[in-house]
Amino acid sequence: MGFIKKEISIGFIISIVATFCGIFLYLQYFSKYGFEETILMIKEGNLYAQVLSLSALPNLFVFFVFIKKKQDYRARGVLMASILTALVTFVLKFM
Repeated sequence: MGFIKKEISIGFIISIVATFCGIFLYLQYFSKYGFEETILMIKEGNLYAQVLSLSALPNLFVFFVFIKKKQDYRARGVLMASILTALVTFVLKFM
């Protein structure tokens, strides 16, 4: 049972890291403006939910890598983190 929890935790943590990498990639490379300017625009426009939902896209890649490598419990952790991200996005959207 400890092995399963460890594998799910690894998938969850990797998914959270992938989400933060997605945020960084969006802010650094896909925005027309500088890093600090983009953060200010997100704060002013209350665009947290939109940016978070876009930054969760790398989770899709991570999920399919784990499925392809037959690491189902890690994929389950990625799925759990993606559901958490969706819930946070939903809450941020309607605040």
